[in-house]
Amino acid sequence: MRNIADTIARMARAGAPAQFHAGPSRLTRLTEFGTNPGALLGHSYVPRDLPSVAPLVVVLHGCTQTAAGYDHGSGWSQLADRAGFAVLFPEQTRANNTNLCFNWFASEDTAQAGGEAESIAQMTETMIARHGLDRSRVYVTGLSAGGAMTMAMLATRPDLFAGGAVIGGLAYGTATGVSQAFDRMRGHGDTSDTALADAVRSGARGHDGAWPKLSIWHGAADATVNVSNADTIGRQWRALHGVDAEAVREEHSAAGMRRVWSDVAGRDVVEEWIVPGMGHGTPIDPSGDRLGKPGPFMLDVGISSTAMIAESWGLVSADEAAAVAKAAPERVAKRAIPVRGKAAAKTAPAPATGIQATIETALRAAGLMR
Repeated sequence: MRNIADTIARMARAGAPAQFHAGPSRLTRLTEFGTNPGALLGHSYVPRDLPSVAPLVVVLHGCTQTAAGYDHGSGWSQLADRAGFAVLFPEQTRANNTNLCFNWFASEDTAQAGGEAESIAQMTETMIARHGLDRSRVYVTGLSAGGAMTMAMLATRPDLFAGGAVIGGLAYGTATGVSQAFDRMRGHGDTSDTALADAVRSGARGHDGAWPKLSIWHGAADATVNVSNADTIGRQWRALHGVDAEAVREEHSAAGMRRVWSDVAGRDVVEEWIVPGMGHGTPIDPSGDRLGKPGPFMLDVGISSTAMIAESWGLVSADEAAAVAKAAPERVAKRAIPVRGKAAAKTAPAPATGIQATIETALRAAGLMR
């Protein structure tokens, strides 16, 4: 399966966006972190004055990106300096995937043992031990393929992560090959809530404890990973938490629509941000003293997902998050907020464009996609 993915990626590289040129990296290479069965690279950022027993955030980049580039665009290491936590940045290699995508659709890379997910878990355990970090406050986030791999980490290692945030990603266990992956990206092939939850339980191998909390972010105008995937992820995670889909709080603002579901104990366990007018990428707000730098898949929409995600995990206070993530109403207030739920899930997906269209053409020519 990986050979097929690499072949498709090589055919598509000519259509890929330019990589983000981040300048000097703030990251340090992570070495000696285990057997590394997924053959990944690792990088980290540890603030100079890191408090004892500090939290850890694991950040997974998207396709065509690097760890340093994603950090430069999203501002995670900047926020780590301000808030006092360590950051781990696993990085894909071209030997694994020519387009630098984490192989979220390959079962050998999204299981507890033997592939990329295990390598990421080994890096995480190494960071906890090496820096004396707080095992109860470990979180994971990622964009696109990194977002889908975030879901794999939450599914296969629910005892390791207290929470996660997926940006423009896909639900765990819904694709087992390249052709199926593109179907899911375009919003095709949805399944029942029960089947979605069962896929996670299978990946977790008998886990009977609490499930991590989840923050879901998606652009309403995403033409690469259809916005209906946000609803699928939400359904999967609400089913795991046993949360009633109708028991939801909705908040509308210039930044978009936020929906929150709480468990029986009143704890917010699933939240969903739909950013109006936004395409495929990470929402940032680089104005003033805020986080992030615009670039490929780093979208200046007037809100820092980095700061808001950190707030949802309790890494920064609401006031601290507002200082770096306040929306700019004049830039986003006029954008229409989409209808969500089942109606949105049935909306026809946007036509494939750019790199996706190139890859789909290759898939059809190879007889791998209708």
